[in-house]
Amino acid sequence: MKKLKKYSRKILLTGGAGFIGSATAKKLIQDKDNFVVVVDDLSTGHIDKLPGKLDNFRFIKCDVNNYRDMLEIMLAYNVDFVFHYAAVVGVSRTQNHPIEVLNDVKGIENILTISKNIGVKRIFYASSSEVYGEPVEIPQNVYTTPLNSRLPYAIVKNLGEAYLKSFNKEFGMEYTIFRFFNTYGPMQTKDFVITRFLKMAMQNKDITIYGDGNQTRTFCYIDDNVDACVKIAYDNLFINDVINIGQSVETRIEDLAKLIIEQTGSKSKFVYLPPLKEGDMQRRCPDNTMMKEVLDRDLISLKKGLNNIIEEGLFEFEH
Repeated sequence: MKKLKKYSRKILLTGGAGFIGSATAKKLIQDKDNFVVVVDDLSTGHIDKLPGKLDNFRFIKCDVNNYRDMLEIMLAYNVDFVFHYAAVVGVSRTQNHPIEVLNDVKGIENILTISKNIGVKRIFYASSSEVYGEPVEIPQNVYTTPLNSRLPYAIVKNLGEAYLKSFNKEFGMEYTIFRFFNTYGPMQTKDFVITRFLKMAMQNKDITIYGDGNQTRTFCYIDDNVDACVKIAYDNLFINDVINIGQSVETRIEDLAKLIIEQTGSKSKFVYLPPLKEGDMQRRCPDNTMMKEVLDRDLISLKKGLNNIIEEGLFEFEH
């Protein structure tokens, strides 16, 4: 591993074969001062999302819940920074397999314990808007909005945040918490609403909407997410702090379906299903003032983002 000395930053990215993780990996390896090690067990991610063989990139199939394997990897590559993005994802998967979700706590413990022991400089943690639960205030602010989460996925994300803050207080371990709101783009799996609607529309199938379609979401294009998070890392921003990463323009789910039908020229009709029993919050919208200051540019509109996906023809990624 002596060759790694030429790299200024040796970065471990867990969950790097997932949607946001793989896009982040591709951004990080563009900087030739970085050496990026992606770890993923491929349970929800897919290796096809990752770049091929590059001098400053390695992929290792591994489960972050396995302490010994993670210790060996992090020691071998002398990791400086960790992006901990590994997690069980997807509405149906997280709700149908709550024990699997709770097991993610082991991965969080492993990453923090090893990082503390080997001198990792900073951990960047993928939390979620789910920690806010049913909104108490809109927009949701990282400092003033109470965390109101009840589902296992949200509770684990909240617990991960608590671990980071506790390791910082006890051991001085530096962190940054990204609270991701709905993010979309090419190569996203079919478990998420935009990909699901696009696939139905492109096949002229009925678009199924849970509830009355009046629930709102904000949709952040993947480039905005990645650009903001990587800039925060490079510029040493939000050390031992939390930031919302997401778009602030609210869109009704029914209006999202209408826009997708319009942009694809689809003949799909709407079919309304009973509301989900849990997890389908009526509104979700971040206070993203700090993210916009980081980017110092306009965020990509939903219409433009959807057009990018359709033009690239990457809305049918099956994995």
